[in-house]
Amino acid sequence: MTSSPRTRRMPAALAALALTMAFGIFGAMPVAAQTASLMQYEGADRTEKLIAGAAKEDNTLTLYTAFRPEDLPAILAPFEKKYGIKVKPWRSGSDNVTQRVLSEASGKRFEVDAIMMPAQDMEAVRREQLLQPVKSPFQKDLAKGAVPAHREYASVLLNVVVQAYNPTVLKKEDLPKSFEELADPKWKGKLGIEAKAEEWYTTVVNSRGEQKGIKMFHDIVQANGVSVRLGMSLLHNLVLAREVPLALTMYIDLAEKSKRAGKPIDWFSLDPAVAQGFNIGLARQSPHPNAALLFYDYMLSPETQQLLASKFYYPASAKVASPYPELAKSMKFVDPVYTVDNYDKWSKSYRDVVTNQAGGQAK
Repeated sequence: MTSSPRTRRMPAALAALALTMAFGIFGAMPVAAQTASLMQYEGADRTEKLIAGAAKEDNTLTLYTAFRPEDLPAILAPFEKKYGIKVKPWRSGSDNVTQRVLSEASGKRFEVDAIMMPAQDMEAVRREQLLQPVKSPFQKDLAKGAVPAHREYASVLLNVVVQAYNPTVLKKEDLPKSFEELADPKWKGKLGIEAKAEEWYTTVVNSRGEQKGIKMFHDIVQANGVSVRLGMSLLHNLVLAREVPLALTMYIDLAEKSKRAGKPIDWFSLDPAVAQGFNIGLARQSPHPNAALLFYDYMLSPETQQLLASKFYYPASAKVASPYPELAKSMKFVDPVYTVDNYDKWSKSYRDVVTNQAGGQAK
């Protein structure tokens, strides 16, 4: 569920289109105003109004998401059962989700109601004025920073990146205590990394200070090399297969699920553990705004946040216990605005320092 907002700079025509959309297109000004009002409604009968409104929309909802495919059905099923709303999901990597949203908007095809993907990609879509501000009674329960002031997206969970290893190859007592220790020659040929981990790299580098952090990664790669792999799931599988004894980047839930299933993998966290929001936003031109807002509330509700935690995700709600309380004090958060603003700089640095030096093209 990670990627880079490569599509954030759109042609001027698309920007103009987005402005037109904000005020209602195809003469739909009253509908747009009505939808905007709905998204801000906080009355005690909010849910009842949304249920009634969703019924008039044929009880359907279109979702575009980069959520993990193996868990998506279990997340959607309780919503469908509770409200009788059929969710039509389209799932892909966040680059593809972003491209589809922008392409459909450019073609004046407004099919999507709700979008869920990493925060930096959601920020790229927001800048094209394709999302709308939302108020929800569950926003107050979320951790600090989960809902920006514009309220056009909110974190559903945190994608926490840690380090993972195969315990049949490496002993726990031999694991490094810091990133700096990875420059030791004993790690030569044992390290792997995700090809699109620019946001993680940026956060770790900045935690050291830019020059010092870049030198740290340079020293690691020059001394020991690193196997660059495209996709966190692939890297996870290669750890299991002993091909990559130590992965520098791994979503914590992937490692934890496999560990609990008895597979040869475990995780640990070098400082800092990097967390990025996995966010939900509602399309400004949603064809089913009532169903979309019900789904938004559902994803932020304590029940769904607890469901996410039970599947070893790090919930965004401050009222739901995380499966990983030991990480709370060491986490550093990816800033989606900084990421989009500085993407060119840091993607080039990641290529120059890590992926190109490690042997070029990701496998």
